[in-house]
Amino acid sequence: MNTVLQIHNQAMDLTEEAALCQRQGTSARATVLLQQAFELERQAAAMLEFKHEAEPTRAVLYRSAASLALDCRNYREAERLIAKALIGNPPEEIAEELRELLAQVYAERRQHAQAKPAAHGALT
Repeated sequence: MNTVLQIHNQAMDLTEEAALCQRQGTSARATVLLQQAFELERQAAAMLEFKHEAEPTRAVLYRSAASLALDCRNYREAERLIAKALIGNPPEEIAEELRELLAQVYAERRQHAQAKPAAHGALT
């Protein structure tokens, strides 16, 4: 569990650094840092994938990884991570937060898909 916590803490440090970069206007660097944070958080969550006795920590890590995936616009991976979290036995409050995050994933994916054709049409 200690390694899981270390990896999670690294991911959170990168997330904070990404937020700082975003505020400073270096969005390209922020994007790279968010992607790195996502990869680390997904790795931490995967270490507890089949350890259902580790709830609620397991679900919280999956929720965090899914949220970072959403920040990276990796909608399909966010959806998968939320599903993995819900397969466990998260407390109802966390399960509800996961369902709300899933709704946000779907909404943003639809919005992104609708924006693509509009942007493409503006180029032609």
